[in-house]
Amino acid sequence: MKSIKKEISKEQSQELFKVLKSRFEKNMNRHKGLDWNTIQAKLEANPEKLWSLDEMERTEGEPDVVGFDEKTKEYIFYDCAAESPKGRRSFCYDHEALEKRKENKPNDSAINRANEMGISILNEEEYRELQKLGNFDTKTSSWIITPSEIRKLGGAIFADFRYNTVFVYHNGAESYYAARGFRGSLRV
Repeated sequence: MKSIKKEISKEQSQELFKVLKSRFEKNMNRHKGLDWNTIQAKLEANPEKLWSLDEMERTEGEPDVVGFDEKTKEYIFYDCAAESPKGRRSFCYDHEALEKRKENKPNDSAINRANEMGISILNEEEYRELQKLGNFDTKTSSWIITPSEIRKLGGAIFADFRYNTVFVYHNGAESYYAARGFRGSLRV
C-alpha cells in the first residue's frame, strides 16, 4: 500500500483556516465558550490533525468544533455537513464486507477510508449528540460504529434523521448506497 504524506502546504493551511474560522463564527451554537485562536494554535501544533481536517473538508464533510474534552484537553470536530459527506458515500461498512463482495464491489469501505483519513466514524452516542446541534441526514444516512456482536453476525448499523427523530437501523455490512456515507470525528 502506498504511503500517504499526511501534511498540507502553508497555502493550503491558510485556506483551510479561513474556511474553518468562518464556519466556526457562523455556528457559535455548536461550541459556546470556545475561542477560535486557541483552537487554531492547537491545530498549528498538530500538522497531521490539520491534514485530517483538510481531508474531512475535501470530501465535503464541513468539519466544525463541537466540544472540548476537559479530561484529555482535546477539541472535538465532527462532520457538520447537512447531509452525509458527498465524497464519502457508496461505501460498504468495513474491509471484511468489501472482501466478501464478489460482484459490484464499492470503491472502498467506510472504516478503511476513515482510517486512511485519520478520523473515527461517529458512534451512536456521538451521532445523537450531533443531531442536538441541528438537523443532519434528513435525506441521506450515515454508517455508525457497529457493536461487535452485530458485526460478528454480518450486520452493520447506520442512522439518519426523519420525522424529528434519530433512527438507527441495520443492514448487511456488504451493502452500500448512493445516499449512505459516513460522518467522522477528530480530536485535537
